[in-house]
Amino acid sequence: MCQVSPWRGEKMNLAELNEKYDEMQLIYGDPGLRSIFYGGCTENPDICFVFMNPTGKNIASCPDWTGMRAPWIGTKNIWDLFVAIGKFDEEIYREIKNRKPKDWTPEFADRVYSEITQNRIFLTNLGKCTQTDAAMIPNRIYSEYSALLEREIEIIAPKAVVLFGNQVSTVFLKQNISVSQCRRKQFDKEIGGKVFRCFPVFYPVGNGRANISKSIEDIKWIYENILLHV
Repeated sequence: MCQVSPWRGEKMNLAELNEKYDEMQLIYGDPGLRSIFYGGCTENPDICFVFMNPTGKNIASCPDWTGMRAPWIGTKNIWDLFVAIGKFDEEIYREIKNRKPKDWTPEFADRVYSEITQNRIFLTNLGKCTQTDAAMIPNRIYSEYSALLEREIEIIAPKAVVLFGNQVSTVFLKQNISVSQCRRKQFDKEIGGKVFRCFPVFYPVGNGRANISKSIEDIKWIYENILLHV
């Protein structure tokens, strides 16, 4: 598989990052699907949540979708997490639970992400390459996206970064991480001359669904013990 350099010699802005993600989709993702970017508060959010990569279950990856291309559009389970940590409106949550994927509209996606933004949250994936299913992506592909994610984080400047799962944490922090061995442990990562507080947390959906209670506990701990003092 060929590799692409994530940089063009200068620091990209968010729009230029999106162009690069679209180029990389044709190499690392399913060419019949569109790449998924990010969503939420882009100006110094309290917390940035980093997931793995999108799948075709996100209806924003469909070529005929005309709305924003943000994580988890058209899905249900992840929103349980945000309600449980007290950072999502329960009325909107009930609407999500009652809607089938095809019932999501660009306007409803805007409403969902307006709530995410209001709660000063930013959602993104390490890999923006949309796959048809949740098949595992090797570290070498995620590594192609790592510098781009660093640039995202440098631009939005979150107060804390939550890295979901062993693989995301390992690739982004460039060291072997076992979430179960470092719960509530802070890893400092320097990007663009600024140090960001990073916290590996159990993956809360898919195969990691059984660990969502631990994810909730640790994220609440971050809010109460880190963000309240920043």
